[in-house]
Amino acid sequence: MNKIAVVILNWNGKSLLEKFLPSVVQYSQREWAEVIVADNASTDDSISFLNTEYPDIRLIQLEENYGFADGYNRALDQLSHTYFVLLNSDVEVSSNWLDPIYETFENNADIAAAQPKIKAYHHKDSFEYAGGAGGFIDYLGYPFCRGRILDNIEVDNKQYDSQKEIFWASGASLFIRSEVYKAAGGLDADFFAHMEEIDLCWRIKNRGYKIIVEPKSTVYHVGGATLPNHSSRKLFLNFRNNLFMLHKNLPGNKFYTTFLTRMLLDGVAALKFLVGGEFSHFSAVFKAHMSFYASLSKSRKKRKSLLPNVSTNNHSEIYKNSIIFDYYLRKKQHFTDLNF
Repeated sequence: MNKIAVVILNWNGKSLLEKFLPSVVQYSQREWAEVIVADNASTDDSISFLNTEYPDIRLIQLEENYGFADGYNRALDQLSHTYFVLLNSDVEVSSNWLDPIYETFENNADIAAAQPKIKAYHHKDSFEYAGGAGGFIDYLGYPFCRGRILDNIEVDNKQYDSQKEIFWASGASLFIRSEVYKAAGGLDADFFAHMEEIDLCWRIKNRGYKIIVEPKSTVYHVGGATLPNHSSRKLFLNFRNNLFMLHKNLPGNKFYTTFLTRMLLDGVAALKFLVGGEFSHFSAVFKAHMSFYASLSKSRKKRKSLLPNVSTNNHSEIYKNSIIFDYYLRKKQHFTDLNF
């Protein structure tokens, strides 16, 4: 049996498959690895392209567009591999991308998830926004990476070439043990897309597992191929899903103070958009909060169901200061500037 399933979730991405699937197929040819495409009910020519050009690739066809989160859940539920790799369709992989993480998993049972070093496809000397050299969050839930603090992206000068325990692994190229993925409940389908991998990683960390970045493996990510970086839809998902994530996973002793602070900061962000004439962005933040409040009862039930599985909620990978405060006021714009 193939131990690793490299699963690409596709939705109307024929052009991306044409461009990036060749490298995945070429550099994933191992006796223990299998490349699979899961399709979220595409209406373009993705299916015919795959059937014609890649007839040997296993194709999972979903009956509708379930989004990133539930699309993967439904696809992975059909697989029995030991390890899953959730790989974005806009990722170019390199020749040795699978082996280092596979070997790490085989030799370290306490490591549940991992990511490679993720660099920018269009600027291959730089890290990529969605993952860099490993993900972290601050105590208010704002995500950042080794190699990317807010919008400041570093050039890769091999400054982060050590394997390191991290808080979250990027969904652009997420390696994870299948049994842990399923035991943790997979990705939260209510997120639809964005931050669902951070939420999953938080749940995994709370179960006592480790998550690492392995820079010996490198991939190149385009980013923003599904939703542009400045779209109001993406902003809505990021604000709403961050609230979902905090509500589900924050320890009780930090819950109310953290939420109150976040509400104030989100209000400041919304006001900034309004004053700047960015009305669609203001509306996105407002709608994100309304959507969160409407789902509060369901979110409470999720939080309650997760509590029995929490073995630890004291994670050194959560930055104890505010990344926003440090970035803008203390001018700490590189990961190495932070006081972890």
